[in-house]
Amino acid sequence: MRSIAGSILKAEKPDIVGMQRGACPALAAPMQTGDGLLVRLRPAGGTLSISQFRHLASAAARHGNGVVEITARGNLQIRGLQTESVSPLAGELDAAGIIIPDGVAVEISPLHGIDADEFADAADMEAMLRSKLGDLLSSRHLAPKLSILIDGGGRFSLSALIADIRVVAQPAGQWLVSIASDEEGATPLALGTADAAVGAVRDLLQTLIAHGRRTRARDIDKAKLRAHLREFDSIRSIGPAPTKASFVGVTKLRNGRTILGVRLKFGQARATDLISFLTSAENAGAREIRLAPDRGFFVIDLAETAMPALLEAAICCGFSVTANEPTEQIAACAGAGACGSAFYDTKALASQLIDRIPALFDGSLKLHLSGCAKGCAHRRADLAIVGAAGGYDFVVDGIAADEPAARIAGGGIDFAIERLARLIEEERGAGESSADCLKRLGPTGLAEALQQE
Repeated sequence: MRSIAGSILKAEKPDIVGMQRGACPALAAPMQTGDGLLVRLRPAGGTLSISQFRHLASAAARHGNGVVEITARGNLQIRGLQTESVSPLAGELDAAGIIIPDGVAVEISPLHGIDADEFADAADMEAMLRSKLGDLLSSRHLAPKLSILIDGGGRFSLSALIADIRVVAQPAGQWLVSIASDEEGATPLALGTADAAVGAVRDLLQTLIAHGRRTRARDIDKAKLRAHLREFDSIRSIGPAPTKASFVGVTKLRNGRTILGVRLKFGQARATDLISFLTSAENAGAREIRLAPDRGFFVIDLAETAMPALLEAAICCGFSVTANEPTEQIAACAGAGACGSAFYDTKALASQLIDRIPALFDGSLKLHLSGCAKGCAHRRADLAIVGAAGGYDFVVDGIAADEPAARIAGGGIDFAIERLARLIEEERGAGESSADCLKRLGPTGLAEALQQE
């Protein structure tokens, strides 16, 4: 494991990745976006000290647009960089001791090593993979966005995240290796000891490399896997995936440790707000944060007596510390004003929808507000409102680039919101959720409602 920052410092200019999906904007290859360059960072173990996180936020303010993002997968993003500012940013991260492992992204359980309910420490499995498969993990013949997920179990699992390769701890020291989906939909391939799991991952990486740089786990021929992994047909079910619980709010672990889950609204925070909150957290006894899926982080080892003041500090900084707030159900991209590709202000529309259609946000629905058809903030959603040159596209149960059910002219969005509110109020049946209502009505029902005179 080494810092990518060191390699950046030796280069005059970083490699710039164009604006396309499928690219991974790491520090060594920032991505060109509508508001400058973007880098995505996954610190080792998803862990930062309070001091390191504060240094990162300060660096984002100096070299980027002053906004720090946490993605749906729990990765950090810094936006608004220029070509000449990437190397100074890398230097500051390096000086702060922030290690960004190179090669394939490996995502592990956020509470690894501290959750008494976990079956195994995911960090130990990551160390095994990096030690034994280092050359494979750093191969340039693997897809840029290939991901490996290691879930040790416990209170906050990674069951909802999609990954190319999943390595999930089971009881009695066993590990399950599966591919190509979330925990419920993934195809199980091998079940055995930690060494057996490492061997299965080795076979998968070698297969992916042999098939070329564009190959993802979902593209692998299952028949070829059967030839390498003898247990393929014998694994049927390891039991249901654990229920996904919101990480937001105060949690007391079984071992007595108190943690606070903090969610950035729409996955974004001003660097100044983040620095202010981290200072409050440090004063409350915290020394470490763990990045978490769903655009947030855990503050670790807090004194219970300091919790009320820290909760108030989080709210004052604009962060969510209450589970299931409406903003938790909205995935919004940077939007107009922050990204040159966006056709509308996604945050402003989010506020309008929350104020005018509160019934929509009953906890069942995932809403994607995308400033353009690229769809940076989310993949598939129950409802997506996508910015276009002519106005707004409404997509039901799809991604931003899908064919819209309806297109609303830019000046008609207020009327469309009113019609959507009326649709939910009049059409939702007793006991029916917003998501189920939209699914039942489908694209045709939504289009008819939005285009009524």
